[in-house]
Amino acid sequence: MADTITFVDHAQPVLPPGEYVITTTQTITESPEPFPATRRFTVSADRFSLAAGRVTAVFPPDGSLGDHRNVLPHVMLDRPTLPWERSSGDDEQPPSGDVRPWLVLLLFTQSQRPDPKVVRLADLGAGPAYFPATPLEAHQSPEDQATVIDVPRGVLEEILPSAAELPYLAHLRRTEGAPDVAVVLGNRLPSADEPSTAHLVSVEGRYRADGFDLGPGGPDSLVRLVSLASWRFACVAENQNFAALVRDLAQHGSPLRLADSGNAAADGLLRQGQVPVRHTLRQGGSTVSWYRGPLTTGPVALSPLPATRSSDGLLRFHPDIGMFEAGYAAAWELGRLLALQSTDYATALYDWKRRRSQKRLRAALEPATGYPLDVPDIDDTLPDTVRTWLTGLAGLAGVPLMYLVPDERLLPVESIRFVSLDQQWIRHLLDGAFSIGRLTAADAELDRAGPPVDRATVVTGALIRSGVVSGYPGLVVEAFAEGHDGPLEEVGTIRLTPDIMLCLFAGTLNRLDVRQRPEAVHFAVELPAAGRFGKSLRNPDGESGPVLAPLPLGPGGRLPIGDLISGIAATLGVETLGSGDFARQMIETAERVTFLSS
Repeated sequence: MADTITFVDHAQPVLPPGEYVITTTQTITESPEPFPATRRFTVSADRFSLAAGRVTAVFPPDGSLGDHRNVLPHVMLDRPTLPWERSSGDDEQPPSGDVRPWLVLLLFTQSQRPDPKVVRLADLGAGPAYFPATPLEAHQSPEDQATVIDVPRGVLEEILPSAAELPYLAHLRRTEGAPDVAVVLGNRLPSADEPSTAHLVSVEGRYRADGFDLGPGGPDSLVRLVSLASWRFACVAENQNFAALVRDLAQHGSPLRLADSGNAAADGLLRQGQVPVRHTLRQGGSTVSWYRGPLTTGPVALSPLPATRSSDGLLRFHPDIGMFEAGYAAAWELGRLLALQSTDYATALYDWKRRRSQKRLRAALEPATGYPLDVPDIDDTLPDTVRTWLTGLAGLAGVPLMYLVPDERLLPVESIRFVSLDQQWIRHLLDGAFSIGRLTAADAELDRAGPPVDRATVVTGALIRSGVVSGYPGLVVEAFAEGHDGPLEEVGTIRLTPDIMLCLFAGTLNRLDVRQRPEAVHFAVELPAAGRFGKSLRNPDGESGPVLAPLPLGPGGRLPIGDLISGIAATLGVETLGSGDFARQMIETAERVTFLSS
């Protein structure tokens, strides 16, 4: 993915929402009267709710715990024109020529957090909370619903941006090779002492010449806002930011194995990543056997695939310690069970095997009869349904976590494990899935070559268990081989649980880079002293530039956007700044942490 980002002030729609009339007149030379025609149409757009998927990303991530004290939250929207499709109510444009958006991102502390509720559009103005009369558009019904929050007037007076600040709190982000997105930026820093809740609200028509229309009443009177999206996050210790969380993984990096036990025979298996697990035998008895999943501490030699008709044939017995090794048997049985669970795959495979047998029988009969059989040719091409499903299984798609990490001690909290993929385990897994319809020894011999699935011969990767996996959903993990600049081909990235991720690559991994996606580039300030903030600026070439003199924070951690704009312009020696220029100065680039595999 390209990392080049362009910040654009705004993008207005060609036709704003509203009612339109088109009138055309046709004049015919032979007719004294013209022929007029009038057509009416409506341009609709999001207003009281957002369509599903309209919000593409938020920062800080929903539910994240990190050091967000100096971060200005933001939300990304998939339609580039969305923040400027309606009017905030103040038609006077700022000197920079920017357009004021109708969307505002408000940040509430836990003690201020409003309770969202759903009301009919007909009831927006009902109740004690103030909401100005708002005519509905042609495509809207009084029975339609909207999510609203009722906020004390005193709180809104403290956190709402002024009309002059609005243009700088929305911009267009253009990433090379990706669709344009609109970004709406908050104007308040999160509290370090309590959780924060962000609400993207509509301010359509709410700004007047003297500021936002708060309605009558005192500081405790309620003002109603339409909430279009919301999420929560919290600030914790200073070392809980992205870079610190990822670097801490290196302190808990070790092979995917348990510690030695003191028994030489058992320690040899433990060093291979084997763990003792409970094993129920087919006859009904129970014992303890060794098990290792597909993730190993190093490469594993391949051996010929046996003609297996039952997983019991893959059990290995270690007489020196009197225990079975059940890893390959479990892989074969798991593959068969997953195949039976997938009705489409199992049916398609069985039908294909029947056609394959019929074609082989025909090939054997034709020489014996001396003439071609008068039957249609049989197509024994492996169906795409079967090939696709097996390819996904080869990348461990659908394999339960307990088969990958059979003992929690293998992968403690906040740890990373560099692993190799045991191709012999994968072959047995695929063979089990391929065994549907395998009834006789002849069937097993036909299947002995294994399913014809292309896969890398050497696969390595990393298994990560960390809050950074859940806290940063857009995580990018890239692997590099020794002496090569280009990344290895990705075999698959699987989120096994909210905080466990497995990344596999074709080839031998030597270096692993963990970084945030470009859309995770966020906006932040420096906090040199209590109650003050500063910012390291950028020169036109993108390199580090002058440092803005510290400014006082407003009430409740609100940034004085007007003073900040003036300070940046004066420091850089420019007359005006657009919202794109402001965003470019406020960003913190996506961080990257590199691991070297030992």
